[in-house]
Amino acid sequence: MYDLKLKMWLVDGNRFIVSDGRATLLRKIREYGSLSKAAIEMSMSYRHAWDILQRISENAGGDIVVSARGGRDGGATQLTELGEKILMEYENKAESLKSQLENHWRKPSVTVDGIVVKRDKILLIRRGKEPFKGSYALPGGFLEYGEKAEHCATREVREETGVVTEIVDLVGVYSDPKRDPRGHFVTAVYQLRAVGGRLKAGDDAQSAEWVPLSKLPEFAFDHGTIVKDFLKRKRRG
Repeated sequence: MYDLKLKMWLVDGNRFIVSDGRATLLRKIREYGSLSKAAIEMSMSYRHAWDILQRISENAGGDIVVSARGGRDGGATQLTELGEKILMEYENKAESLKSQLENHWRKPSVTVDGIVVKRDKILLIRRGKEPFKGSYALPGGFLEYGEKAEHCATREVREETGVVTEIVDLVGVYSDPKRDPRGHFVTAVYQLRAVGGRLKAGDDAQSAEWVPLSKLPEFAFDHGTIVKDFLKRKRRG
């Protein structure tokens, strides 16, 4: 049985900042508050450890450690704000990659759906693509990296229906691994209020329609359950 090992570098453009060894040195400095102790722990000379820190600082564009007086045996060394930022960035990225490898690159996908009700009608689309092509569904889509779920909700509703909305409330989160035949999709569902725009199908939608709540159609995915949950909550509220 073979194991896969990866070596990672944190870079700024073409400037090498840290890899696992350098990150370990920064971690030891933070742990011991001493460069000399960190060097001993890593079986390297004080001079070599100091040279590494200097190279990191040069490529990072600022000091990554600050030392108090006391010499190589008695002085205290701490990470600067820049040093902490670099170490945190490396550790976060490394942990994310490790998690993906351990899960064989499988992670739940995050989507957002919107419920817009106006005068006893609900805003729905008819899907233009498989799965469930031609079926009714709530407007929604994939959360983009760096995007807030609330922004995704208003963006997807606008792109798929032409209707401009604002957030009213979070309806719920639906995470059943079997809710989507394409894989494990977790969706956050928001109630929104229409504030403008013009009804017009866009993006992946065949059509966009205001459908009477008294004549709800068959839905794609678990959107029928989501709408029923919303209506029950609305009646209780």
